[in-house]
Amino acid sequence: MNVGKLGVWYFFDGLPAPVAAEAAKRIESLGYGTLWIPETVGRHPLVHASWLLANTQTLNLATGIANIYHREPGVALAGHNALNEQSGGRFLLGLGVSHKPLVEGVRGLDYGPPVATMRRYLEGMASAPYQGIPPAETPKTVIAALGPKMLELAREATDGAHPYFVSPDHTAMAKEILGPDKMLCVEQKVVLEADPARARELARPVAGIYLGLPNYRNNWLRMGLDESDLDNGGSDRFIDATFAWGSVDAIKTRIQEHFDAGATHVCIQPVNPNGQFGDLHWEALEALAELA
Repeated sequence: MNVGKLGVWYFFDGLPAPVAAEAAKRIESLGYGTLWIPETVGRHPLVHASWLLANTQTLNLATGIANIYHREPGVALAGHNALNEQSGGRFLLGLGVSHKPLVEGVRGLDYGPPVATMRRYLEGMASAPYQGIPPAETPKTVIAALGPKMLELAREATDGAHPYFVSPDHTAMAKEILGPDKMLCVEQKVVLEADPARARELARPVAGIYLGLPNYRNNWLRMGLDESDLDNGGSDRFIDATFAWGSVDAIKTRIQEHFDAGATHVCIQPVNPNGQFGDLHWEALEALAELA
């Protein structure tokens, strides 16, 4: 499976299914290798991936991430195999433990120790029976990994890691742990806005979605930020470390910093300056497509 150098990460829950299919076709036509879709409280990500795969020809679909608490391991394995058999190997399964406030507060489930829970889940997938027609090649799996122990598990038990909302410094740390042969698919939020105040103003509402989630906060503190950086939508230092903003060239420079640090794939999440949920910022995607 070749996910390509550059992909797109985006919430498609705000688009009707036919519009989402047209957006996927447009992303494909721009040359991006992979489209990443998340799972929160919207569409079933494997169902939506099936729809988007059926409406494209070469674009890979990846989950960033499928929540392991939402389906037992055998169901995930069946979906993974079926999507790859149907699409000719164009589906990458990204798995994650999500966050305690979402798992317990929203779903009413028990949130276990992240690394141990993910390890058991991967073992469950490996031992689950599957009697459908298998895909031509063994499908690839990555896990959402931020801390050293989860990155070590990614190295030991999967094809790589999908770190979300990180800096190039984190990418370098992750690469050192993963080693040279694993996929390192890094998400990077981008704001095509040259004015610093305006760019940070656009970034902060997006950051605010994540600033209360412990897994992310712990990782940012681990990477050298402090608690004051994570208050009130994030300090300028926090925004500048985790968002790529500015001119097209400035954003390209940040993307290259991830590659220089060891990323094998960068998936960009464009922040729309118009503030419309579900409306991709095509100007940014078109300007950056030459890197794909």
